[in-house]
Amino acid sequence: MPTFMNGPVEIAYLDQGEGEPIVLVHGFASTKEENWVHPRWVTTLTRAHRRVIALDDRGHGASTKLYEPEAYHSASMADDVRALMDHVGIGRADVMGYSMGARIAAFLALEHPQRVRSLILGGLGIKLVEGVGLPETIAEALEAGSLADVTDAQGRVFRAFAEHTKSDLRALAACIRGTRQTLTPAEAGRLEPPVLIAVGTEDPVAGSAAGLAELIPDAQVLDIAGRDHMKAVGDRTYKDGVLAFLSGRP
Repeated sequence: MPTFMNGPVEIAYLDQGEGEPIVLVHGFASTKEENWVHPRWVTTLTRAHRRVIALDDRGHGASTKLYEPEAYHSASMADDVRALMDHVGIGRADVMGYSMGARIAAFLALEHPQRVRSLILGGLGIKLVEGVGLPETIAEALEAGSLADVTDAQGRVFRAFAEHTKSDLRALAACIRGTRQTLTPAEAGRLEPPVLIAVGTEDPVAGSAAGLAELIPDAQVLDIAGRDHMKAVGDRTYKDGVLAFLSGRP
């Protein structure tokens, strides 16, 4: 598995396929494999003649684990994506993030608009502006002695998922506490690339896709019918909508 260093942080990544590049940024407690390989996103995109680059976010997968919340500021995590693009020699790419990864991708597009050809925000709607990430109860669930000790329903879901991905629970708790930045409505309105917002219609985590689209000039909305936050990731409607969006971008 290839890696590179962004300052003191080692970032693991994959780089597959040929053609126009797309960079994928996974969600909280996930990995590049869990978010993009196993749901066949990498296969779908490479078959569409795209070069696919995906990283393990800091604190996740095979990348460096950090235990101070300030290490996980969304701008720092976005800079890991920028550094990855530099490392693999890509000046500009389509960028798709899911959930926390969408927040990171939005920060990248705001800070480095010239690097982002188009922006796909999966699993994140108006909570990019009105939310501050996952609640503190998720961090508490991750720090509990065991899954059996977790009584909060949402906390149990994320604790179980983190155990499934064999994640470092302490690093994830720090990540939740550190990745709590939002965009202001004005900042959302300044996003320059074409934007697609793809959210499951049964997803209470993301917030309204239409609500966010109202703030971003010419943003498109893709409703993933009948899917919640977890099940939307690999949905065929999501994949087809993204491929159509990419084929129509400048």
